[in-house]
Amino acid sequence: MPTPRGGGVAIVGTFFAGSILQWWNGFIPDNIITGIVICAGLVALVGFLDDHWHLSVGIRFCTHVVCAIGFLFFLNDFPLLPWFDREINFGVTGYVAVTISLVWLLNLYNFMDGIDGIAGVEAICVAGAGAFIIWLNKGDSNYVFLLLLLVASTAGFLFWNWPPAKIFMGDTCSGFLGFVLGLMAIITSADGGISIWSWLILLGFFLSDATITLIRRIFRGEKFYEAHRSHAYQILSRRLNSHLKVTFVCLLINVFWLFPLAYMASYRYEWGVLFALVAFFPLVVFVIKVGAGALNN
Repeated sequence: MPTPRGGGVAIVGTFFAGSILQWWNGFIPDNIITGIVICAGLVALVGFLDDHWHLSVGIRFCTHVVCAIGFLFFLNDFPLLPWFDREINFGVTGYVAVTISLVWLLNLYNFMDGIDGIAGVEAICVAGAGAFIIWLNKGDSNYVFLLLLLVASTAGFLFWNWPPAKIFMGDTCSGFLGFVLGLMAIITSADGGISIWSWLILLGFFLSDATITLIRRIFRGEKFYEAHRSHAYQILSRRLNSHLKVTFVCLLINVFWLFPLAYMASYRYEWGVLFALVAFFPLVVFVIKVGAGALNN
């Protein structure tokens, strides 16, 4: 049946309204709210235009890069990378790496929004777990509210997007969710409430599937930026003939595998890289075994 798309506008609007209200009440710094509204708002706008008029890859990519670089100018603090008994400051190299990571996270979230409910479930799990870890480590935090606001905004949409979906979020919101999660990871890691390794672990399900799929398609010389159906979650949904089962698998992996390891990576941040390796290894093996990015799937 024909299913309307673009419902993710509700997530964007609700999140912005709540964020601005918090800023108005003095809980969010001026530089952070300005960066989020301008940069994430532009990402959502480009997604909205692409939903309706199919913008070129070049226009979308350049806009994403500008938004990622632009947000970094609004930051007062930049997160360090915990590495065993020390914290590494990469300087200019770190800014380049974060820019690439934000653009990749934005686009992979768009790639992974291919079956009913999965993008919404991922956003709720990642943002909710991040908020809980920050609250455990730091207590009351203004950024906990922003993360829970993202959870609530997405949950309202997920009611209509739950398999079988009555509405889709579209590019308006899928890239927006990935970008905002990336921004919150940078902000909260610099703020000291959570380790950057914890955020990487929490995003492990989407990162593993999208990255392995991209690498294998690039090595085969395919146009990796074009639509396809070779992600592990897409292959599973065809094999199981069910969007619901795959979305539920995503939920279980996030809650029972990634969240405990993400908490440990933040509690013992000096061992964060080891917890990340433990988290990613079975996921990478899993998506390869399923056939992510391979032909004839």
